[in-house]
Amino acid sequence: MFARDLAQCEKTERRVVSPDGNWESTRLILKEDNMGFSFHITTIYEGKDFDMHYQNHLESVYCISGEGEVESRETGQKHAIKPGVVYVLDKHDPHTLRAFKELKLACVFNPPITGNEVHNSEGAYELLD
Repeated sequence: MFARDLAQCEKTERRVVSPDGNWESTRLILKEDNMGFSFHITTIYEGKDFDMHYQNHLESVYCISGEGEVESRETGQKHAIKPGVVYVLDKHDPHTLRAFKELKLACVFNPPITGNEVHNSEGAYELLD
């Protein structure tokens, strides 16, 4: 058993800020924890609108606070994001995420990430050992 404090993790290398200035993510559970998934608290900054395509990972996202939408780039279908909503990228879905108000999200990735990943040019995390 172990426990981690979000505020303490935010002061360590577990807090990653995207080079493009769209988001920051504190990675509370990583591959090294041997849980079979990683768990992050991610903030998407207000007004940001960007494409992602997790080709190597599945992701579930629960909205803690804020307002936005996620749009499938394959179908054009949009889903409102607000507190209490979960969205699931279960088919490596190419998508666009928009934050109308700053979004605070709880994210689970399978397979787990190692901790330092940022999106590549295709909007994906690479599989790292």
